Amino acid sequence: MALPPPDPKFDLRGVGAQVNCLHFSCNVLKPRTPLLFSGSSSGEIHVWNLSTRRAETVLNGHCGQSVFWLHTLPDRERLMSQGRDLQIRTWNLAEGRNEVMESIPVTSVGFCKCSLLNTERCLIAMPGTESSQVQVMDMTSKIVISSMSPSDNTWGMAMCLKLWQPKSGSSPLLVVGYEDGSIALWNVLERRLMSRLIFHKEPVMSLDFDCDGAKGVSGSSDNILNVWSLDEQQELQSRKAQEVVNPGIADVRIRQDRKILATAGWDYRVRIFGWKKMKPLAVLQYHSATVNCVSFSDHIIPEERLLAAGSKDQRISLWSIYSQG
Repeated sequence: MALPPPDPKFDLRGVGAQVNCLHFSCNVLKPRTPLLFSGSSSGEIHVWNLSTRRAETVLNGHCGQSVFWLHTLPDRERLMSQGRDLQIRTWNLAEGRNEVMESIPVTSVGFCKCSLLNTERCLIAMPGTESSQVQVMDMTSKIVISSMSPSDNTWGMAMCLKLWQPKSGSSPLLVVGYEDGSIALWNVLERRLMSRLIFHKEPVMSLDFDCDGAKGVSGSSDNILNVWSLDEQQELQSRKAQEVVNPGIADVRIRQDRKILATAGWDYRVRIFGWKKMKPLAVLQYHSATVNCVSFSDHIIPEERLLAAGSKDQRISLWSIYSQG
């Protein structure tokens, strides 16, 4: 018999609005505190101390508009946030500060989340000036180094994206999910479309990419998780269509060790799959409304790995599952 799904290790309450996004910052040496950042529909960013399980502070810099993307920079003392106020903010969190250092304006009114790449230079991919356009900016110079747009207007809005640096090749690559259900792969520096396939009948709501395995996964408002890969010619190839019980996949995340992935569902559930073969492993039931986001912790010690899920029910659940991979 299969074991029953576990209960959450603990939950976090007090956001007072639906939770839109989550980001861990745990890969630090003691005595520094492992943190979880959450962004809400009220425009607030809660900084959760995972040792005390309480919010250390609340940041409010998006004029009451939804925050739907968060990411810390490598020094952990700076946080980036993206909101519906059409601003990407950089926060200074060093030595107890909670101040906005700078803002980058965006013109897209959609919910396309940014993607951050830290290699030799820090790059950020973000929605462009047109709904189907995506741009990549150098964070040091604040210069847009690349703008990529479809050749026609049938693709619709850019919905989600992932920026990464391949092991071989000088240019970063960008994978983008569009409103027409397609996934496109772009060469950033050459501003060139490398490959595109339609994987979904509905808009692509979320995607993630395993850079080491050259394999990605995407979800939409239907009930299909699509797994796809890149061949040696950097062409997109369909690998597997994994059906789930109910439609609506709001978010999908691959754990850093590439062992499991998690999905956030409109049906209030979090689903866990083995990443290698997409074997269903568990269905986590705790929330009483749509689960908007999932995030895996970046703990140094594997035994401390956590999965967080944020919901429209204003709660964040924390789970300790398959920590050993």
